[in-house]
Amino acid sequence: MNDQPRRRPAKPHRRPKKDPVRFLAFEALRAVDERDAYANLVLPPLLKKARAKGDFDGRDAALATELVYGTLRRQGTYDAIVAACIDRPLREVDPPVLDVLNMGVHQLLGTRIPTHAAVSASVELARVVLGEGRAKFVNAVLRKVAAHDLDGWVEKVAPSYEEDAEDHLAVVHSHPRWIVSALWDALGGGRAGIEDLLEADNERPEVTLVARPGRSTTDELVKALGDENALPGRWSPYAVRMAEGGEPGALTAVQEGRAGVQDEGSQLVAAALAAAPVEGRDTRWLDGCAGPGGKAALLAALAAERGATLLAAEKQPHRARLVERALAGNPGPYQVVTADGTRPPWLPGTFDRVLMDVPCSGLGALRRRPEARWRRRAEDLENFAPLQRGLLREALKAVRVGGIVGYATCSPHLAETRVVVEDVLKGRGGEPVEAEWVDARPLMPGVSALGDGPDVQLWPHLHGTDAMYLALLRRTG
Repeated sequence: MNDQPRRRPAKPHRRPKKDPVRFLAFEALRAVDERDAYANLVLPPLLKKARAKGDFDGRDAALATELVYGTLRRQGTYDAIVAACIDRPLREVDPPVLDVLNMGVHQLLGTRIPTHAAVSASVELARVVLGEGRAKFVNAVLRKVAAHDLDGWVEKVAPSYEEDAEDHLAVVHSHPRWIVSALWDALGGGRAGIEDLLEADNERPEVTLVARPGRSTTDELVKALGDENALPGRWSPYAVRMAEGGEPGALTAVQEGRAGVQDEGSQLVAAALAAAPVEGRDTRWLDGCAGPGGKAALLAALAAERGATLLAAEKQPHRARLVERALAGNPGPYQVVTADGTRPPWLPGTFDRVLMDVPCSGLGALRRRPEARWRRRAEDLENFAPLQRGLLREALKAVRVGGIVGYATCSPHLAETRVVVEDVLKGRGGEPVEAEWVDARPLMPGVSALGDGPDVQLWPHLHGTDAMYLALLRRTG
């Protein structure tokens, strides 16, 4: 008789099961990291391809979207939590591993997915994209993370507000410290305001449509969406807000270019420039940095109603083509040119109204492009500064005496907003310009909390818009 103990048969090798939702989310995160892509450009074609293959339904697409954007928005907080759960510096963790970990942390701490499901799904994804050894590492880290909820972890990894207010806010609200500092300076006030702003940056923004005047109406858009899926704009007379989960590209008016997707802050900027009083002639308008074309399309429609002509200029050829597409079908006369606004082909004093929506850091649109907060550096603003000043100087030359220039930027950073305008008006770094401020606040009727003027800064937490800035200037000589 054989007394040897029986050996258990080895478990058959199991191939890891590919979860199409989490695999797609991982693909999007890798594209953001490896190619400096933006999630709002990468994710839609991935989702479209998955739907075409039959892998996805609406709920799958919603989960994939939440995993991508939630992970990117909370990356700073999740990095701090992961760092507390490993025995090496975070920089020594390979980026693909960190993407799987942070996406797992988001499922554990930022969604209602059950703990066991969040861990097992993340480990399975790691097996597929990283291999068995790294999957064990992911499993060990996420089990440590699961020991506390988000509030518990934040209490552990963030310094106290009293000890270091900016670093506390940076960890709690997942923004780089320098951005917290810059936003706080621009906003002013105490703790409540900056916390509200940072929280708003981490919320999913609504999809807002613009009904281009003379081509579409808000009533048409509401009817197409259905009353249960449409909300009126908060401030803009051309805006309709979509209920969550809607597809703007499915609307006929959007397909035909009679309406478009446009943040309400951008609509307000274009409408305010169009409403500003000018002396005398009002027939020639210029959008000097027109790409990708949203403001230009609204300005062209408003100009057409008055018999005015819009010239839309864009330096980058591929962006100029986007402007052409946005303006196609406009009932009034317009022209799109590829031109550098700092070396313009037009003569001085040609235009009655000029919009110069300058390239900037994009800190006003962190809700829409959460990855930008991790990509930008404080020194980037120094690179934008000469361009912003040059564009504003040329805009003031391009407008005739008595005409209006709108200087706009999707950033609340003081170095990109009021400081630029004041430097140009006072001749710092160039010739002085004879121009005067025009109070922009009355040109945004009904909009609350616009500050002391004469310029306007919109805010996500106060207005539900991107943090757009607008200064209106009238040339006086």
